[in-house]
Amino acid sequence: MTTAPPRLRSVDIVIVNWNTGRCLGSCLRSIARADQSLLRVGKVVIVDNASSDGSHRHLDVPGLPVRLIRNAENRGFARACNQGATLCDAEFLLFLNPDTELYPDTLRVTGEVLAQPWAEGFGIFGARMVDAHGRPQLSCSRFPSPRIFVGRMTGLDRLVPALFPPHHLRPEEPAHSGPVDQVIGAFFLVRRSLFAELDGFDDGYFLYLEEVDFALRARRLSRPSYHIREARVYHAGQVSSAQLGPWRHYLLLRSRTRYMFRHWPRYQAWLLTALSLSVEPVARLAGAALRGQPVELRATFAVHREFLRWVRHGQQATDAMVGGQVK
Repeated sequence: MTTAPPRLRSVDIVIVNWNTGRCLGSCLRSIARADQSLLRVGKVVIVDNASSDGSHRHLDVPGLPVRLIRNAENRGFARACNQGATLCDAEFLLFLNPDTELYPDTLRVTGEVLAQPWAEGFGIFGARMVDAHGRPQLSCSRFPSPRIFVGRMTGLDRLVPALFPPHHLRPEEPAHSGPVDQVIGAFFLVRRSLFAELDGFDDGYFLYLEEVDFALRARRLSRPSYHIREARVYHAGQVSSAQLGPWRHYLLLRSRTRYMFRHWPRYQAWLLTALSLSVEPVARLAGAALRGQPVELRATFAVHREFLRWVRHGQQATDAMVGGQVK
C-alpha cells in the first residue's frame, strides 16, 4: 500500500516596505530560490509605504510574480498588510518582513507541517528566526498581561523575571516545535479563511502589537498559533523601525494602550496608562541620566509629552514627527 503524497498548498506573500534599502531585493531573491514543492507561492504583493530611498524599484526577480502597490503616505504596518491581503486569493497568507530571507527549505518544511492532519487545528504558523550566523533570535512571545507590561515599563522583567516575565520568549525558546501564544510578525503565516473571519489586522495599530492582537483574537476562536522550529528564516531586524529613532517608543506606547483597552478590563487599562505616564518616564529618565545621555533625556521628555497629548485628546491626536512619515 502506497502513501499518497502531501497535497500541494498555495500561499500568497504580502511584504510591507518602508525604506529597507537592499534588504527587500535580497528577500525577494530568497523567495525565488526557495523549494516550493509543498507550498507554492502564487503571488508576492509589495505594499510600499511612501519609501524615499528607492527600495521600491528594481523588484524584477525571474520567476517571481511580484505586484507593487505604492502609497502616497505611510499608512502604517497593519493597514498596509490589510491592503495587500485584498489582492490575495491563496489558501494561506504569509506576512513577511522585507528584512528577512528564507532558507532554501523554509517553505518545504512549512508545507510538511501544514500537511499533517493535526495542523488543521491551528490558524497561525511561525518560523524560527536566526541571525546571519544561524544563531536563534526572538521568534515567539507571550500574550501581554499587566504584570508583563509593568515589568517592561520598569525594567523589572530583567531584574526579577520570575515575578515579571518578559513579553518575548528567549531566543532559545521554545526548544521544540509546538503551540505558542504568538509568533512574531516577521514570518506570520495565516489561513486566509481565518484572516477574513477576523477582518484582518486592526489597522488602529500603526506599528507594533498588531500581530499580538490578531493572535489573541484567533486564539479566542480556537485557532491558536504554532511555532515551526525546523523552518528557519534569517531576520536582520529593525531595518525600518530603527529609522524612527526615539519615536519608536511613542508608537509602542500608542499600540500598547490600544491593546489594553481592547482586551483588558477598563480599570486595568487606565491603571497601566497612568503608569505609562508616570512610572515609566521616570524609570527611562533615570536610566538615561545614569548613562550620561542628554539626548536620550530630551527624547524621553518629547515622546511622553506627545503620548500625554494623544491620551488627553481621546487617543486621536495628530502625529507630526519623524519627518512627516508617521501620520
